[in-house]
Amino acid sequence: MDTFSHALWGKGLFGYRKYKSLAIFFGAFPDLSSFGIYFFYNLIFNFNQFQMGKPSLESIPFWVPKLYDFSHSLVIAIFFLLIVYFINKDIFFPMLAWPFHILLDVFTHSISFFPTPIFWPIHDYKFDGIPWSNPYIWYSNIICIVFLFLYRRKTKLNLKHE
Repeated sequence: MDTFSHALWGKGLFGYRKYKSLAIFFGAFPDLSSFGIYFFYNLIFNFNQFQMGKPSLESIPFWVPKLYDFSHSLVIAIFFLLIVYFINKDIFFPMLAWPFHILLDVFTHSISFFPTPIFWPIHDYKFDGIPWSNPYIWYSNIICIVFLFLYRRKTKLNLKHE
């Protein structure tokens, strides 16, 4: 799934209470902490050779997959969620966008390009999903996000009238 969609899913599902912007951040966090860092690395150190789009696996530095494994692990996300739960329950709710991001990626990443290491570091299992670039997945994602935000808007308007 693309990072922008993850941010929207985070906002739509977990950003209607306190700390709304945190839900957007944690929705995008796994991608920002791996490919987001890689993006800025390329802007700074490889500006002349910088290209938008999907990079080749050979061109990606060794540290990007390491960051990806860490940030896309449900084991790691749950570990941090449990810590935050006992420290600040208000932040816990928007942080749920992080494991939701991971669960979406499990089914929308193929084994050929950055499959989601859901159980890392305990197990190396990776599900061979349908890439989010597939039109059926892409358009379904957009439609579901639109419906989610229409639902949020409707329930918000109904709360104001009560």
